[in-house]
Amino acid sequence: MKNEIKDMKKHLILFLLSIIASVGVFADDIQFTASAPKAVVKGEQFRVSYTVTTQKVKEFRAPSFDGFEVLMGPSTSRSNSTSIVNGEVTSTSTITYTYILLGVEEGEHSIPGASIVADGDKKTSNSLTINVLPPDKTTGGGNQSAQGRTSNAASSTGQISSNDLFITATVNKTNAYEQEAILLTYKVYFTVNLRELEIKMPDLKGFLTQEVDLQRGQPTLEHYNGRNYNTIVWSQYVLFPQQAGKLEIPSIDFDATVAVRTQRSVDPFDVFFNGGTSYVDVRKTISTPKLTVNVSPLPAGKPASFMGGVGEFDMKSSITTTELKANEAVTLKLEISGVGNLKLVTTPEVDFPQDFETYDPKVDNKFTLTRNGLSGKKVIEYLAIPRHAGTFTIPSIEFSYFDLKSKSYKTLSTEPYELNVAKGEGASEQVVSNFTNKEDVRLIGQDIRYIKTGSVTLIPKGQFLFGSWVYYVCYIVPLLLLVVVVVIYRKRAIDSLNVSKVRNKNANKMAVKRLKLAAKLLKESKQEAFYEEVLKALWGYISDKMNIPVAHLSKDNVEQQLMQHGVDKALSDEFLQLLNECEFARYAPSSVAGGMDKVYAAAIEVISRMDNSIKRMK
Repeated sequence: MKNEIKDMKKHLILFLLSIIASVGVFADDIQFTASAPKAVVKGEQFRVSYTVTTQKVKEFRAPSFDGFEVLMGPSTSRSNSTSIVNGEVTSTSTITYTYILLGVEEGEHSIPGASIVADGDKKTSNSLTINVLPPDKTTGGGNQSAQGRTSNAASSTGQISSNDLFITATVNKTNAYEQEAILLTYKVYFTVNLRELEIKMPDLKGFLTQEVDLQRGQPTLEHYNGRNYNTIVWSQYVLFPQQAGKLEIPSIDFDATVAVRTQRSVDPFDVFFNGGTSYVDVRKTISTPKLTVNVSPLPAGKPASFMGGVGEFDMKSSITTTELKANEAVTLKLEISGVGNLKLVTTPEVDFPQDFETYDPKVDNKFTLTRNGLSGKKVIEYLAIPRHAGTFTIPSIEFSYFDLKSKSYKTLSTEPYELNVAKGEGASEQVVSNFTNKEDVRLIGQDIRYIKTGSVTLIPKGQFLFGSWVYYVCYIVPLLLLVVVVVIYRKRAIDSLNVSKVRNKNANKMAVKRLKLAAKLLKESKQEAFYEEVLKALWGYISDKMNIPVAHLSKDNVEQQLMQHGVDKALSDEFLQLLNECEFARYAPSSVAGGMDKVYAAAIEVISRMDNSIKRMK
């Protein structure tokens, strides 16, 4: 019996020790933070709290509250919490010191950090900045809380005035260049009990639009036109203007749902719990004002290496190796980083040596949307395979962009790379050998052989194959076939060397191939990939047909080239309009599937008509 009691004590001690070992008390990472509202109304009470994550506290010293009147404090509250996650026990204890203050002086006031000694270490909290707003001119005083103002703003009749609920639309700049990022902000002001707010953003003509992902917090107070409002930044959009001139941001309607208090309730539960007061939902449509942005065209004198970038960029490059064998792959990596219209920047071309086999570059976009545009980097990988041994040079890559700070074009360039390619397995070498093999001629048998004797039966000429017309045909026909084959092969070889002719001939086939892939993406409802593939088909067709690299194409020179090839202006405008629609839909994903079907059909029709028009001119 004694042994059993001893065993039980051992198990109990081990169990308690395991619990103590698993409890994580974060004494080494003590947090001491201050919190308060960012804005208050003069004459309105509010709380300032100081919280420390330990209870081993002494010598708490509050800061000076200049510009405020201390009504009460500090009051102290303690709390303990324990949580068990995956068998790990975590215990947390806090102490909170709270003051009740009154704003007595209008303006922005700073409250320095408080100090405390916790676990023997001195800690200082963060400082606070509080804006004391003037009271409403309509009330003449600030003794009413923000919550009270909100709940009493709408009358029991359900009438909500434009002074109780409205939305402002603002842009961070009204003068910009093409492709320069513009931040559009919609901010809601309300003194009512706002429950829901819905917006249907229309297509903004002349802009590529991307919505900023906002994390809406609690409303903040703001003094506007003599009144104090609860305000929330409801939505923000980054706009990239695609054309010069005066572009208009139209008025937009918001559908709001407001809870209005009424005294008509007959529900006994409402009478008992709410004093007979209930709430009804009232719908109200709010319209924002129109805005106008003056967009200037990019200055003349664009460098040949201009890739459409507008903003502030940097570029660097790297290569996997400079020592390799023939038929081994080498990868050149290019990184374009910065802030601007990164997603719209055209991929630079690399002038690899002629004997290198190259592939379409792999592009990886790693950027986030900010108020100044897209921030991050575009990583481009170029894969190439040398087919012969020798020393080759990959020239420097140039990238030009329009710098918004200096309002001028800037050109970035990478270092050239020299590749030493050694002989590899199966590689055809560019080596010319000049040698002559000489062998002694040996007589096999005897110099003079005996004439065979005996009777021989001879057939007259023309009676069998020899000398007949079949005999001569068998000679002539293969000869003629050989001549035809040589002529055809030579013509194909010459045509294949003429790269521009081959590209021109296969332009329609390549466009059809890309459109087939677009049709597959259409069925899978992959909208952005669909529009990207249609754009590749359109730009690729013009590039192959006109023998102009895609990097050197723009809407201006495409229109000029089409006119030189005799393409009707209406058809040219239709082609450019289709390009604009695809680019807009690609970055403003608001189109529906029906729009994708129309774009796909229009792309097939415009390429077909353009191909027939160019063929007739030839």
